[in-house]
Amino acid sequence: MEERKWPGPKGMIPEPERNAADANMHNRRYLDELLTEMRIIDSFEPDLTLHLFGRTFASPIMMPAFSHLNKVGITGRTPMQEYAAAAKKMNLVNWVGMEPDEEYASIAAEGAETVRIIKPFMDHDEILKQIAFAKSQNAFAVGVDIDHVFGKNGKYDVVDGIQLGPVTLEDLKTYVSAAGDTPFIAKGVLSVQDARKCEQAGCAGIFVSHHHGRLPFGIPPVMALQEIRKAMPDTKMKIFADCSIETGYDAFKALALGADAVSVGRGILPGLLKEGSEGVVVKVTRMNEELSEMMGYTGIGDLSRMDSSVILFHGQHL
Repeated sequence: MEERKWPGPKGMIPEPERNAADANMHNRRYLDELLTEMRIIDSFEPDLTLHLFGRTFASPIMMPAFSHLNKVGITGRTPMQEYAAAAKKMNLVNWVGMEPDEEYASIAAEGAETVRIIKPFMDHDEILKQIAFAKSQNAFAVGVDIDHVFGKNGKYDVVDGIQLGPVTLEDLKTYVSAAGDTPFIAKGVLSVQDARKCEQAGCAGIFVSHHHGRLPFGIPPVMALQEIRKAMPDTKMKIFADCSIETGYDAFKALALGADAVSVGRGILPGLLKEGSEGVVVKVTRMNEELSEMMGYTGIGDLSRMDSSVILFHGQHL
């Protein structure tokens, strides 16, 4: 009998190795089953320009909110600094995950428009202090990982010896107020219910994500993205998405289905760790080419004209 295989984060994996609880496996399979129709007549070379929070960027493909890549490489700088340098060079939005203030400052100093994402610490004063420090470093936006609350034991997680805790609607309102004129982003939204609460709290944006599989059996972010857009068609919040955005083709599907911008994640790691910022530039340049290719073939001239009707799932328009 032929061995059954299933899509996994790194390609097809045999049935015995398949972990059905791995949200990344379901995410990869869902993305790959989204197909695209062609609308070539009257189509021209597309414009990838992104307008976001009063700034203009070269592409809707953004850097990921990595954390802890702090080992100095052959360039004498950390991978966090290297991909920030790539973001600066390519005029892309840069995201940074959990880092101490001094590390964040060294990354922000690369000059890219940088978003600082803070863990949901049990000590709320620490969150407020990190928001304030990010603002002092001219952060493009600030936010909190609302999905990194629990560990695998079902208890509040502990990261680097720091206790994490719950995030309430009132907490979000406090963080939005502390951010002031700096846009506040809730990262880790995977339902219409949470999206509505983020809107109620006054968030400038949400990041549709399951944090590379934190939620067992988590639905694909691109699936949740569609539901949020349908339920909240008039929201003023910007909506971002990530998880398994490995190519410009993946990026196109997420953008067509309602994302304002997307974040590439582990797809940049091989080039980043081997070649530093230049490896990232090569990877994202190729992704931009693939995104442009898809937009051209579907008659989408710029990001404002993204159209979900070009995407089909099992023969049905979404």
